Amino acid sequence: MGDYDEEKRVKAPNKNLSSLDVDIFHHLGINSKCKHFNNIFSDIKFVCMGGSHKRMGYLAQYVADELKIDIPAGCALTNISHQTDRYVMFKAGPVLCVNHGIGVNSTMVVLHEVIKALHYSQASDVHVFRVGTSGGLGLEPGTVVLTSEALDGCLRNFLEVPILGEMVKKPSKLDGQLNNKLLQCALKDDDFQIILGKTICAWDFYEGQGRLDGAVCEYDEEKKMNFLKKAYDFGVRNLEMEALAFGYLCSQANISSAVVCCTYLDRFKGDQVTASHETLAKWQDRPIRVVVRYMKQYLNIRV
Repeated sequence: MGDYDEEKRVKAPNKNLSSLDVDIFHHLGINSKCKHFNNIFSDIKFVCMGGSHKRMGYLAQYVADELKIDIPAGCALTNISHQTDRYVMFKAGPVLCVNHGIGVNSTMVVLHEVIKALHYSQASDVHVFRVGTSGGLGLEPGTVVLTSEALDGCLRNFLEVPILGEMVKKPSKLDGQLNNKLLQCALKDDDFQIILGKTICAWDFYEGQGRLDGAVCEYDEEKKMNFLKKAYDFGVRNLEMEALAFGYLCSQANISSAVVCCTYLDRFKGDQVTASHETLAKWQDRPIRVVVRYMKQYLNIRV
């Protein structure tokens, strides 16, 4: 495992935090002075996040098995955030598994609190991964896309947030070097591709992603296709709803981050996800398989 490096320490850039005697993480159901707080967060090297709370326990167990993390008999992985129903959080050795819900707003809430916990515990050299799903553009469904650049629905590479009555532009930057290392984790016998591409981080699943099948839609098929073709020509290869938040908050806190998503469909060919549950479950495992390969390399565990 990597040694402690002060220059790589997680640093929440908010001077107001120093005035707090105790910081209450309302949405995680813990606080900065709860029992075992530093033991939970200080040795974290990887944070894996996905939308579904049901997937996080499975994800933590998969990580524990793959990294050969010893879980004592009778001590099953437990939800650290059991005092709240907003989010769940599991720890498997140096890996924290947390759900982020759907969309930038939900993601920002939990990321703020996770980053503060890592900051207080002086965690160092932390990698944050969003491992999830997306709609693809011109790709075979099941392809894994590494986000090279996160864009909003207007193809701008920043997050615009209303703060104190003003719209503030927040830069969003993911780690290109980490993406390159993840690309190198492809194996010859993989039955899927891993590619780099820009990602649209939309505000919602329907109109925000140019779908025609929402409850409300004020554009037609031609306008939809014109926009998707424009996005494709601009380098966009998938659409989801969280990447801008990861790129903004993680880069501000000195954290290396990557968004690793499989595609469920090709949006040029339709709007609805029609693959079977079994196929979707298979595809959904692909991003974490890639990320765990990187973890093994980092931890010097034989792949």
